[in-house]
Amino acid sequence: MKKLIKNGTIVTAADTYVADILVDNGVIAQIGADLAAPADAEVVDATGHYVFPGGIDPHTHLDMPFGGTVTADDFESGTIAAAFGGTTSIIDFCLTSKGAPLRDAVAAWHAKAKGKAVIDYGFHLMVGEVNDDVLRELPQIIDEEGITSLKVFMAYKNVFQADDGTLLRTLQLARREGALVMVHAENGDVIAYLIDKALEEGNTDPIYHALTRPSLLEGEATGRAVNLTELADSQLYVVHVTCAEAVEKIADARRKGLRVYGETCPQYLTLDVSYLEKPDFEGAKYVWSPPLREKSHQSVLWDALWNGSLQTVGSDQCSFDFKGQKELGRGDFSKIPNGGPTIEDRFSLLYSEGVAKGRLSLNKFVDVVSTSSAKLFGLFPQKGTIAVGSDADLVIFDPRAQRALSAATHHMRVDYNAFEGMGVTGEPASVLVRGEFVIRDKQFVGTPGSGEYLRRKRFGQHAAKPKRPSAEAAGSVQP
Repeated sequence: MKKLIKNGTIVTAADTYVADILVDNGVIAQIGADLAAPADAEVVDATGHYVFPGGIDPHTHLDMPFGGTVTADDFESGTIAAAFGGTTSIIDFCLTSKGAPLRDAVAAWHAKAKGKAVIDYGFHLMVGEVNDDVLRELPQIIDEEGITSLKVFMAYKNVFQADDGTLLRTLQLARREGALVMVHAENGDVIAYLIDKALEEGNTDPIYHALTRPSLLEGEATGRAVNLTELADSQLYVVHVTCAEAVEKIADARRKGLRVYGETCPQYLTLDVSYLEKPDFEGAKYVWSPPLREKSHQSVLWDALWNGSLQTVGSDQCSFDFKGQKELGRGDFSKIPNGGPTIEDRFSLLYSEGVAKGRLSLNKFVDVVSTSSAKLFGLFPQKGTIAVGSDADLVIFDPRAQRALSAATHHMRVDYNAFEGMGVTGEPASVLVRGEFVIRDKQFVGTPGSGEYLRRKRFGQHAAKPKRPSAEAAGSVQP
């Protein structure tokens, strides 16, 4: 059935205006004032609501093995929670194993998502080594699977970490093949030494997870990745940026005109390192990498989103139950599974802490929560905007709603909420994916398996060229 969404305030990364949207066959067919409803169209009244393009979460880990266990949320519970939170597309990470064909990892992740996802999804592909087999396989996977982003870990020594030579060769291949290289930027070698030293000294509590991963090491690794990107004349996306040191390296690179981009996450914008000091091992709930930082870094991250030094906000969803999973690290912080539940609350937190508190304009909010990810990861203009011909991925958003985030009301399958008790302003009321309601009046009406796999375009077609921020945007700006 066609749908006519009437009287909403449409917000894109560029414009804000009141208009109606006609949806036909899963795409936006017409936008205009006072559109007449076709006889076969359902009319949806969006009076008093914003209509946003569906959120795109560029950083999720669903049904992911780590540290001897598997994340609590799979592609069904995770995408249902994402939909409740206003996200209509995710890009998840395929983890590879050294010595095994890359296609095995891709096939495994397709199997994880098949019949479960309720929103659309794509994959990034981890590169842990570069050899003749990898160099032969990668161009084929980029072409045939539309996986146009490659992840290299600079941390997790003896687990995921690749050496600098692997990163450089991946950057060189990405330059040739039109792919975007993503890095987890921390100095894994030094962190491994600091962890061993802390444990030898009997320091086992969760707070030592943060103390053994100082922000200086994130900044160092970010700078090293930027330098290798410049050497390769390639393109780089730094995931989950947490600190001023890393922001500075990215901003400097962009001022030089390098194709370097950065992402932060809602937890780094709203929580701080003191959460790891909670008593009775509660700090383990907040163990993820890079760790939470001192509160002073938060204003740097908000300013970087506003002035364009950072482009996106991903959730880094990687949920582990406190009981039975996080507890694996009692007596040894290095055994606490890294990650937290964030996929459902990303969109609302960015609106509440960003727009409602004057840190982001409405249009910048849409940009960082949806449009920039669509452009960087080969989905624009199919996704990430409201335009004739684009997929009808739409969020009808109530800006007046007031609620508190809680494990008692969230839809993730994990036993705690990282933002427990935090009050937020604004809530998705209804969410459509390709013109079909997945959430309607805050109730799930979707179907597991209805999400479609996204084969993405190669990097560069819509990615904005870095440029020096204007004098107005360069400071600590309130829009």
